[in-house]
Amino acid sequence: MTQGERVRELRKYLGLTLEKFGKSLGVGKTAISKIENQERNMTEQMALSICREFRVNYFWLTEGKGDIFTGAPQGVVDEIAEDYKLDEIDKKIIEKYLELSEDQRQTIKDYLKSIFT
Repeated sequence: MTQGERVRELRKYLGLTLEKFGKSLGVGKTAISKIENQERNMTEQMALSICREFRVNYFWLTEGKGDIFTGAPQGVVDEIAEDYKLDEIDKKIIEKYLELSEDQRQTIKDYLKSIFT
């Protein structure tokens, strides 16, 4: 399977149109279409953007190795925990927050804003 085919598989798995997928990455649907149809190579920057935006395994996207999605960014959470001396409860709060949908996170932020003002 080519990189373009993996991009198409990911997009369809996520249920996104070319337009919505591209918008999430800051590009138009034509750019995504050209990658999927192998009319244009996927740049390193695009691969990194896809991985960051959709929590995709970089090696799956670029080489077809491993699982399609990565888990919670455990390494980053552990790094933050060490830097800020967070305990296991703090880490679990961060991990669970990252698993929430955008709407769920917005609800929590709105609630916290109401407490702080």
